[in-house]
Amino acid sequence: MSKPNFLIMMTDHQRGDTVCPSDPCITPNVEGLAEQGVSFTETYVPMAHCCPSRATFLSGLYPSRHGVWNNVDNPMALSRGLADGVRLFSEDLRDAGYNLAYGGKWHISAVEGPSDRGWVDLDPDRKQKPQYAAEVWEQLRRAVKQPPPEPRDGDCPMPGYQPHTLYFDSEAPNSDERVCERAIEALPRLAQDGSPWCLFVGFSMPHAPYRAPRKYVDLYDPDGVELPESFADTLEDKPNYYRKLREMHFAPLGERKAREAMRRFWAMCTYLDDLFGRVLSALEATGQVDDTVVLYTSDHGDYNGDHGLFHKGVPCFKGAYHVPAVVRWPAGLEGPGRTVDELVSFADFAPTFLELAGVETDRRFTGKSLAPFLRDETPAEWRDFICTQCDGVENYFTQRSIWTKEYKYTYNGFDFDEFYDLRKDPHEMVNRFDDPHYQEVIRDLCRRMWRFACEEEDHVGSAHYVTISTAAWGPLEAFQEDH
Repeated sequence: MSKPNFLIMMTDHQRGDTVCPSDPCITPNVEGLAEQGVSFTETYVPMAHCCPSRATFLSGLYPSRHGVWNNVDNPMALSRGLADGVRLFSEDLRDAGYNLAYGGKWHISAVEGPSDRGWVDLDPDRKQKPQYAAEVWEQLRRAVKQPPPEPRDGDCPMPGYQPHTLYFDSEAPNSDERVCERAIEALPRLAQDGSPWCLFVGFSMPHAPYRAPRKYVDLYDPDGVELPESFADTLEDKPNYYRKLREMHFAPLGERKAREAMRRFWAMCTYLDDLFGRVLSALEATGQVDDTVVLYTSDHGDYNGDHGLFHKGVPCFKGAYHVPAVVRWPAGLEGPGRTVDELVSFADFAPTFLELAGVETDRRFTGKSLAPFLRDETPAEWRDFICTQCDGVENYFTQRSIWTKEYKYTYNGFDFDEFYDLRKDPHEMVNRFDDPHYQEVIRDLCRRMWRFACEEEDHVGSAHYVTISTAAWGPLEAFQEDH
C-alpha cells in the first residue's frame, strides 16, 4: 500500500462527549466521519492546557519529556518551547518525502514556528514573540484609563482584573473562517504534487468566550438545556481552590446564564462542524479521499457546567481531559463504524502516524501506535490506566492523577487529594479519599502512578523534602513488589 496522506483537524477546548450521538451537541459531519471510520471514545490528554497537550500530540511524549508545561508565551511560562533534542513527527514525515502544511493555532513554542519543524506555514502573519511582565503591566496601566466596556449578560465578576465575558452574541466571522479558507486553498496544491502530504488545521473554537452566529445558537432551545448532574456539587469535599474558582467567577452566573453558556458552547461546536464539512468537501474534490487518513480531535476539553465550572484548568475532572478522536481511512481501515473504548492517550498519535507512513524510528515514545485498532485488532498488552501531568496553568500547582475504568486518584500537592469510585460515581461527585475501604486501592494507584512518573523522568517524586511530600503514598511505592 502506498503511503497515506494525513488530514488533521484539531479544535481547542472541545469536550469528547460533543461528538457522541447521545449528546445534545449537533455535529453531523463528525458523526458522518465516525460512521465511515473509528471513534476512540476514551481518549485523554496529559494536561488540560493547550501548549503541553499540543506538544504531546506532535511529539508522542509527556510534558516531563517534551518540556512544555504551561502557556509558552506569557510571563508565567515555565518554558518557552520544546526541550533540547525533542523531535516531532512532522520532521520524520518531511524526511520521508511528505509535503506538510500547517494552518491555524500552533501554541507549542514561543521561539519556533511550524516552519522550524518541517511544515509550510499557511499563516504568513504568525507571530512568535513571548510576552514579558513589564509589557503586561504597561497594558494594564493603559487599560485602566479606558472607559469600562458595556456590561454583557455573560460577564463573570472579576474585581480588579480585566473583565471576562464567558459568552456573548456576535455575527462577526470567527478567525477560524480564515483558517478554513487557507486549508481549502492548500488542499489542491498538496494533492497535485504527487507526493504524500500532511495538512494540519488548527482551529481556536470552542475556546471561551463562547460566541457563534445566531443561526447556530438558535439550534439549541435554552429551556431544553439540562444542567450536568454534577452542577449541584457543593465541592465541599474537593480541594478548596476548586470551590474558590467556582464561587468567585461562575456561581454568580446562576442556572439561567449557565444554560446560556452551555448552549453557546454547543453552538460553537456546530459552527466548527460546518467548517470541518467544508474542508472535507475540498478533500473530496481532490479525488484522494480513499488514501487520506482524517483525524478529528481537540487539544483538551471544557468543563462546560460540570461541577458548576467552565473553561479548563487545575480541577482534574473528566470534561477537561476527555477529547474527541475520530479517524477515517477508507483504503486502510477495517470495519468502519466501530467504536473503541480502550484508554487512548494523546501521545499515541505521533507513533501512529509514523507507523502508517512506514517510517521506522528507534526513539522512545510515551504513547503507542493505534494502527492495530484501525485493523480491528486489539493489542495483547494495552494500557489499563491513564496518568496526567499538571504543574499549573498560569498559577503554579503540583498535580498528578491516575485513573482506570474503575477508579481515579488525584494527588494535589497544593491541597488534599481526591479519590473517586467511577463505577458508582462516574460524575466524580463524592471524594472517597478518606474512606478506609479504598486505602489499598489508593496505594495500588499510587504505585502505578509513581512507576509511570519514573519511566517518564517526571521531576515530581524525585524530591523528598518534608514540606512537599504529601501524596497518599510516596514514590518509594514505585519500587515495591505488587501488593
